Amino acid sequence: MNAEPIDAVAAVVSEYGIAGRRLRELIARLTESTATLDDLVRDFAVPRRTVEALLRAAGPDVHAEAGRFTIVSSMRQRYRACFGADALHHDPEVPDMAGLVAAAPAADQELDHVSATAETAERRARWLATTYDLAGAHLVCIGDHDLTSLAVRRAVPGLRVSVVDVDERLLAYIDAQRAGIACYSADLRFGLPPVLAGSADLIFSDPPYTPEGVQLFLGRGAQALRDRTNGRLVMAYGFSPLTPALGLKVQRALLDLDLVIEAMLPAFNRYHGAQAVGSASDLYACRPTSGTWQVLDRRLDRLAGSANIYTHGGRSLEGTAARGPARVLGGGPLAADEVSLDLTADPGPWLARVLLALNAPAVTLLVANNHPDLRDEPSQAALRALVAAKYDLSLRRSTPGPRQATVEATRRPAPGPADVAGWLLTHAHGKVGNVLRDALLRADPTLARSAARTRAEALAARPEHLDARLLDLPRHAIVTLLTAGQAIR
Repeated sequence: MNAEPIDAVAAVVSEYGIAGRRLRELIARLTESTATLDDLVRDFAVPRRTVEALLRAAGPDVHAEAGRFTIVSSMRQRYRACFGADALHHDPEVPDMAGLVAAAPAADQELDHVSATAETAERRARWLATTYDLAGAHLVCIGDHDLTSLAVRRAVPGLRVSVVDVDERLLAYIDAQRAGIACYSADLRFGLPPVLAGSADLIFSDPPYTPEGVQLFLGRGAQALRDRTNGRLVMAYGFSPLTPALGLKVQRALLDLDLVIEAMLPAFNRYHGAQAVGSASDLYACRPTSGTWQVLDRRLDRLAGSANIYTHGGRSLEGTAARGPARVLGGGPLAADEVSLDLTADPGPWLARVLLALNAPAVTLLVANNHPDLRDEPSQAALRALVAAKYDLSLRRSTPGPRQATVEATRRPAPGPADVAGWLLTHAHGKVGNVLRDALLRADPTLARSAARTRAEALAARPEHLDARLLDLPRHAIVTLLTAGQAIR
């Protein structure tokens, strides 16, 4: 049975993924008036070959006379409904972001955080929503201190949105908004959370403004793309007009990934601070080429675990290289009886993540004496509680020197059948849904696998966490999950 012409047209549009909006606008025009082929090419900036493919697909649904084309009157409403013609003429509503931005965690200068204005978040959301076909798509924000995720989610309620960031405060804040945004924790130098790999249609990032930072964030973004042909990577980046050579280095870093810059909107983003670059940055729209996938892994391997990417503080380009946890956080479980690591360059989350990732009987970790997890008794108690079902901790401040502290972790006995939390902690590299299901089956061998899976789904705070590793969940989500596991005893 032959497909209807309207289905054939929809197939042509779908081939363009999130870049299909112009084709939908073109189709809407044909339902409203007549147009020549030249008009359609010029007015919608669509290649002639694509316009001809659409007209061929529409077949008898298109009326052609004297070189002018239009959808036949009997089919216009069906085409308008199928391709959302009415919605194309309305800018999306983005509720005022000022309150959310004002209440967000303070900027961390050592992570190159400079807060964008609320108006910038709203402007980004409108531009993305009116440039790309986002309904049913997946947006991944590679870092999101500016809360672009919340703004775009408000503009396009049907959009799936995920955020990956190293700042636990930010992830907890976004999660607390209950906006349906999936949050994941990662230092991108050590990899992208596997659950995000090959899943996205669109990437947004406001990365550290160094060539290394831009290449790392955009490279991880490319790894997250599902649609390697039509996927887009949108980036905020600015440089001072007094230092154009730095801008050139960053643009070369993009080209080094074989990304093509298809648009650049000057001074699109505005900031509270960043006066060295005029409190503004440009918006870059990039897309991968076939060469991207040939060079991507090699370029990222060059950066992973060793490059400092920030412009300020101990993690700046002049700071100590972040080699310490690369072999632990950048790979699978590490088989060793004793592990010693230097984590003195830890920006905050490495210590807890390394303890989650390791199962060695004895672990010794060197950290800064003012590490966030050690600076006071409540912080120390929270760290102990996080890993209590797997490790006993000895925390030695000012050891071996006044600026250092030593964390010694001693493995507790293997988790018993009823120790769901212990099972989760000792299987932090596995998918949470599978690990939790197996833990429930150990606790109750009479339970059917399907019933165990259902109970696991009920225990997870967010359904998307089931396909992620415990290692990649935000810390607050890990605490919630472990607490739920402990209650099963």
